[in-house]
Amino acid sequence: MPLPIAPIAGVALRYGALALAAYAITRYSAPLRRDQRSEDAMDELHEGVQFRRAEDQVNGAARMKRTFRVGPAGPGIEIDASALGRIRFRRV
Repeated sequence: MPLPIAPIAGVALRYGALALAAYAITRYSAPLRRDQRSEDAMDELHEGVQFRRAEDQVNGAARMKRTFRVGPAGPGIEIDASALGRIRFRRV
């Protein structure tokens, strides 16, 4: 049974345009400076979500670290996502 091309072409065109726009933005943008202190703070986070509350602020942290492989011993990629946040309330 032949496969209709129109639905596949629409999706491919949409993702192709998105990939081209992302490539153009990263190609011509200025490189950002990396702050080693924040990199170290992100590396020290434990996996999961954590909240801490002081008298005038709430701090939150989250980290997810996963490895995805193609096959049991095939090539893989490791994804390490972390985030730090702070919400501060002050009485004025």
